[in-house]
Amino acid sequence: MPEPGDADLSTRVIRDLARWLGNGQRAWLCTVVRTWGSSPRPPGSLLAVNEEGEWSGSVSGGCLEEQLIRQVSTESNPGTTPEVVDYGVTESDQQQWRLPCGGRMRLVVEPLDPGRHAAPVSMLLEAIDERRPVTRRVNLTSGEWSFVASSVPETVEETDGTLLHTLGPQARMLLIGAGEVARYVARIALMNGFSVTLCEPRELFLQGWDEPGVEVRESLPDDLVRTEFSDAYCAILALGHDPRIDDMGLLAALESEAFYIGAMGSQRTAAQRRERLHQLGVTDSAMERLHAPIGFQIGSKSPPEIAVAAIAEVLAERHRLLRRMICSHPE
Repeated sequence: MPEPGDADLSTRVIRDLARWLGNGQRAWLCTVVRTWGSSPRPPGSLLAVNEEGEWSGSVSGGCLEEQLIRQVSTESNPGTTPEVVDYGVTESDQQQWRLPCGGRMRLVVEPLDPGRHAAPVSMLLEAIDERRPVTRRVNLTSGEWSFVASSVPETVEETDGTLLHTLGPQARMLLIGAGEVARYVARIALMNGFSVTLCEPRELFLQGWDEPGVEVRESLPDDLVRTEFSDAYCAILALGHDPRIDDMGLLAALESEAFYIGAMGSQRTAAQRRERLHQLGVTDSAMERLHAPIGFQIGSKSPPEIAVAAIAEVLAERHRLLRRMICSHPE
């Protein structure tokens, strides 16, 4: 079973790998390192398989998984070194593996042995759990792993006999205030790889609020923001429609490094909120970080539509964050 908060597929794969290797099982890790044309999964996507045929993750959305699982789990002589494999290179490849729109994909398939790789995989999982971006450097001749601290999450490169794969912290989302909008936002955020926490100090609003995969914290939001949701991989959404709760969370959020801060409400409500926050000492430059009314303006009225508009804006900001990090660290 996935750990709470493991909405991010890569985190689940690494956690499963650590468990299998820790139990003494051999495993294989398949990493998408490059795609050409249309591809259902981006570079950096992972698929892990153990010797019993159990699997975790995805590299093609179903096109290649069955073949890879059968191949590696039934290998009589699995070898000890990684293999670089291209799929979809020829027309027959494309027909056999049904790669969409003539797409092409390059994978690195790594056989992992408990004696050699249990400790490195555990180190990688520890960095992920501590929210530290880290690059695993794989020698494609020997299969040995080493690690390099990184500032750029979620990048992958294969060059000069080496695989460099950076895994960054999972994106976290804090929802302040229970309700139907929060329910739909949580569902869509989980599908997009966020871990989701609901902060709701009002016991009445929590009655009947139960969403699988969402952690619920019955507390005030300001301390929670400062202690757990203050880094650059966090999105904070105030959805409570109660200034006593929303404003506390927003004050703390605007002092944090969160990549997205949003608040639900009408234009009039947003103006009144900005005036209150100004009176509480929020500067004009800090206020520019606040997305209010929340989400892209698509004419949304119903809770599901508001959730779609909000998540679309959050995802756009998450992609801008990654581009900024890459541009500031071109090496």
